Amino acid sequence: MEIHHQLDQSFHIPNPILTIGTFDGVHLGHQKIISRLNEEAQKHQGSSVLFTFHPHPRMVLNPENHGLQLLQTQEEKMAKLERNGLDHTIIYPFTKDFAQTQASDFVTRFLIEKLGVHTIVVGYDHQFGKNREGSLEQLIELSGKHGFRVIEIPAHEIDEINISSTKIRQALLSGDIDTANKFLNEAYEISGIVEKGRQLGREIGFPTANLQLTDPNKLIPKHGVYAVRVKRKNGTAFDGMMNIGFKPSVSTEKKLSCEVHLLDFEGDLYDENISVSLLKRIRDEQRFENLQGLREQIAQDEGLIRSFFAASL
Repeated sequence: MEIHHQLDQSFHIPNPILTIGTFDGVHLGHQKIISRLNEEAQKHQGSSVLFTFHPHPRMVLNPENHGLQLLQTQEEKMAKLERNGLDHTIIYPFTKDFAQTQASDFVTRFLIEKLGVHTIVVGYDHQFGKNREGSLEQLIELSGKHGFRVIEIPAHEIDEINISSTKIRQALLSGDIDTANKFLNEAYEISGIVEKGRQLGREIGFPTANLQLTDPNKLIPKHGVYAVRVKRKNGTAFDGMMNIGFKPSVSTEKKLSCEVHLLDFEGDLYDENISVSLLKRIRDEQRFENLQGLREQIAQDEGLIRSFFAASL
């Protein structure tokens, strides 16, 4: 997949079959649209294209109180779009000036004049442009004037899936990792840099990698213990268990921590960028009166998590 950050005079994509949106999570609904883009691109010897924005529009339009929790970092999103077979992603800078662009101007200036769009694929309720004034009806009207095609994903197909990024966020925050993963069509992922911690895990026999998240707007699921799959940049992967929370048994600081213990792994991961896929939620975070109680509970967690992975084989 090719990623583009600007549309200059030399920019050219053959027969762009295009959709528009933020696509946070690249969930099953988004994947349905991408699949249709790819089908149409193959029919017309063209290319499937997503026109998306960065930063997220809510962060620009309401910077003090956007309350946004993203399902993906940019890197995670691009990787998933590529896994789903998309040919091109255009990441256009979203600014307050750009937000004032009328829907018809956006179509004319960007999609027609700069891209030469062949086909636009959207859902029946899609809105775009200044104040989200653009609609499917307006796209169809413009298509008659400018000679591009419009394909509508009908209501029954979209409502049949009944999935949204908001529903996935709600599932993650409530600890329902199973529903979130089902809607995402793969495990929810947290990525970041491994930093050196207090090394208390080593003292109790369960060394952990402390994850420093790379995006402060990334959604962190409900606190607790999870069965996870850890992937390193070199391609190796390990089963593991992750604790998300404030470590109430060993710390009075209200600093969120994401710590992962890799099963059957020796060595360290300091300064590595790793990704952690959350597969199963085991329990809530708990406070223990002493390290012995904490150690015994972690050993019990490990047994449950090893059984989970054994049953998945």
